[in-house]
Amino acid sequence: MSDAELVNLDVNQPLWEHFFTVAPLILVGTKEEDGNYDLAAKSQCTPLGKSNYFGFVCTPHHNTYHNIKREKVFTVSFPHPEQIILTSLSAAPRCDDHSKPSLAVLPTFSATMVDGVLLKDAYLYLECQLDRIIDNFGENSLITGKIVAAAVQNKALRLSGFDDQDLLLKAPLLAYLSPGRYAKIAHSNSFPFHSGFCQ
Repeated sequence: MSDAELVNLDVNQPLWEHFFTVAPLILVGTKEEDGNYDLAAKSQCTPLGKSNYFGFVCTPHHNTYHNIKREKVFTVSFPHPEQIILTSLSAAPRCDDHSKPSLAVLPTFSATMVDGVLLKDAYLYLECQLDRIIDNFGENSLITGKIVAAAVQNKALRLSGFDDQDLLLKAPLLAYLSPGRYAKIAHSNSFPFHSGFCQ
């Protein structure tokens, strides 16, 4: 690749608006101080290694951060692509009184092991106990949790003897293409692991 094909970016400024990256799009559920429940869309999220830990980026400017810090638990719902409007509604701004009326239209059900709610008809659910919050990534924080309960829709469950591509056709995934776009993933290819590769 020649130098003419590269554009140097100013690392003294945020980089992420200048290109696309791919991430899951999830709803994080928390309990508010007044006893109501909140669902908030998040895209900077990931399993933390092969063990049952999960983390996502949040900011102390959001209620999600303070709810988790206080209650020590949170839930995670992975929506289907057909639930993109519901996912968008969860990201609606709060009113002056800090209420979030858009949440009233989100269909939810109670978590089984933690005090929280999950989005109905999502394909994957995690219930987490707070492990730790790591602050000061600029204005952001990494919130991590130990998964204490998990469930996946039967049609999205990987089973030996079934082709992974057929599974994705039957249960496509919702991906966030930051900044500001989303995609439905229904096609994939097997990764060409080198002989002897160990995960």
